[in-house]
Parts: sequence; C-alpha cells; structure tokens
Amino acid sequence: MIRAGQRIILTSVLFIFSVVVAYGKADTVTHRSGYLRKDTVQQADLMDMMHSFFRTGSSSSRNDSVGLKPVISMVPAVGYALQSRMAILLSGNMAFRTGADARISVVNFSTSYTQNAQFTLPLLWNIWSKNNNYNFTGDMRFYAYPQNTFGLGSNSGLWNQDPMNYNYFRFSETALRHITGNLYLGAGYVMDNHWGISHQSPISIAFPGFSNYNTATHTASSGFTLSGIYDSRDNTINPSGGFYAMYQFRENLTALGSTTAWNSLTLDVRKYFRFPASSNNTLAFWSYDWLTLSGAPPYLDLPSTMWDANTNAGRGYIQGRFRGAQMVYAETEYRYAITRNGLIGGVFFVNVQSFSAAPGTRLQAIQPGYGPGLRVKLNKVSKTNISMDYGFGTQGSHGLFVNVGELF
Repeated sequence: MIRAGQRIILTSVLFIFSVVVAYGKADTVTHRSGYLRKDTVQQADLMDMMHSFFRTGSSSSRNDSVGLKPVISMVPAVGYALQSRMAILLSGNMAFRTGADARISVVNFSTSYTQNAQFTLPLLWNIWSKNNNYNFTGDMRFYAYPQNTFGLGSNSGLWNQDPMNYNYFRFSETALRHITGNLYLGAGYVMDNHWGISHQSPISIAFPGFSNYNTATHTASSGFTLSGIYDSRDNTINPSGGFYAMYQFRENLTALGSTTAWNSLTLDVRKYFRFPASSNNTLAFWSYDWLTLSGAPPYLDLPSTMWDANTNAGRGYIQGRFRGAQMVYAETEYRYAITRNGLIGGVFFVNVQSFSAAPGTRLQAIQPGYGPGLRVKLNKVSKTNISMDYGFGTQGSHGLFVNVGELF
C-alpha cells in the first residue's frame, strides 16, 4: 500500500462557471511602448464561450488589451490529494496598467482550505509606475500548514517521511529604480516567521533531517535585500518572447529578529522564443538557483522544492519534497496552440533539481521531473490561462498541478 506522502494524486474539478470580472470594458488607449502584439486570428476565452452558449452576444475586448482599469480573473475549484484530502481553492490575478505606456502590473492571489486543516493565503504583486521608472515587487502570506518533510539533500527517500506542523507568516517588499534600458536595481526587506513547529520523527532516518538540524519550535529570518532585474518580456503573465533575469542578495541579521545570522543569493533567469518563429507557440527556459552563502538558516527557511516565490519550481513532486542549503534548478517548457482562437493549448515540460544537505556540503543526486499539460484561456484581455499539468518524478512521484497563469 502506498502511504500518504509517498505519492500524490490530485484531482481537481473546475466549477462549471469560471468567474471573469472586468471593471468596465478594456481601455482603448494606444500603447506606444510596444508590449502588445496583434493576433491575426480573433482570440477567444471562457467568457466568450459563455456569451456564445447563452446567446448574449460576444465580448469586444481585444486579446492582451490590458488598460488602466483592472481586469480580474478568478477560478474556484475543488480538489483531492492524499496529503491534504479534500480541498477547496480560489485562485486568480488582477492585471492593469498605471499609465498608457506602463508595463502590465499584476497582483496574484489565492486561498485554500483542506480536510487536513491546511489553510493558505498568499498574495503576490509586481507593480510598475506609470512611467516605468519604478518597479515594486513583493508578497505577503499566511499558512497554517501541516506538511511532511523528508530530510536534507536530494538523495533522501520517500521512506524518510517526517510529519510536521507549523504556522507561517511572510512579508517581502522590494523597490527597484530604472537604470537604463530594461535594467532595474533596488533594495528591500523580507521576513519569514515560523511558529508552533512540531514533528513526529520516524523510527529510522537514513539521512539527516529536522531532528538533526534544528528542533526549535519558533524560528525567524529577518533582513535586508539587494536586488536587480532585467526584464524585456512582452507580457509578464504569459510571455511569448523576451528575457528576464533577477538576482537577490539577502542578509539576515539577529539585530532585526533573526534566529541566526545568515545570507543567501537567488538567481532567476528566463528566456522565451516563438517556435516556430511564425507561430504563437513558445519555447521557454527557466533557471532558478537558491544558494546559502554563509551561516545556517532555520530548517524551514532552507531552499526547498516548490518553495520559490511562486511555489512552482518542481512539478512532479510535492511541495517540500527536497530541501537543503543549496538548490540548483532548471526547466524547459514548450507551449503550443491546440485551437487557432487560443482557447485551448498544451504544454510539455522537463525539469531537473539538485540539493545539497546541510550548509557546507556538496550537491547530491539530480532529480528529474516531466509531464504534459493543458491550457484553457481564462481571460484573453490579460492572456491568463488556467494551467493543468500532470507531472512525474522519481520513486513513483506523480500528480496533477493546477494554477492560474503560466508557471514561469
């Protein structure tokens, strides 16, 4: 018998209705910044299908025509996983421009509650000023989240399952200033706070885990960040071209409330091509490295599978499957149209990840993940898709992953 946590089977049933809310029609301002691309085929989304089904007319909004008025897309869903049992979810985003020539600003939000009393409420934002001179990024989240951990390093096995319970609050804010072209530099503050930490250590652990690293019931990491981004993507929600690179150096100080002093470096690089060049299909590449430079972060603040800012790195594995002081990750995804009107699309992805164990140790085994996916256009104005991917990993790991928007 496969125990809970050794594999994940996630089924998600989208409600018959998907809510797409727009505060008025899309603005008709002319965007001179070159971020919009006109499609040669009239695009369609779920709202168009609803208009057609109920014979109420057709939507006049243009594809990728985000303007000054916010465009909100939401998807309610129910799901089931062996780790969480029944779950109720609500996910979505809000897209808008702060000026006629501004890049698209995005606020992502979601909440879920599971039969195992797991509650999550993350809110992430990426806001551009009206003249693109400033970019404000950050997130705030609260988790009450019983979750298994499997020890340190990417050599750990599913038999090392260690049930944990904790509460988690995070706040992060970064302000970046335009330097030249698509380059922005800035600074910020980030705080991660875990409390009520408890666990049930299994009888035998082959690799060092939580009980050998830190058994504190409360940990905090608080510090300043130095960041830089280069962003030439044509759309931040669903890019079809361009380049994105981000670095963030984080210095955590006990004077600011950190349990221990430590620092880290995060490198996030993405590249998008139209392939073939004459099509709307996209070949996307993603590299994500999360490195502890010095000190010993609290166990729950170590780099981990699907604990990146958007909790997307590692399809094919459950969140927290691998953990360690160093994380190296890479992914390639091919996104292609199934219907010419953009309503239905597909993807195929391949990723690899490798972790070290405790600080000062080397990277361990490379763990691959791969799988197909389906895309349904939720909102053609912001190019927001409902993403449904089925991922496979090692040791029999597999599962269905549902998201609003592209994963990177």
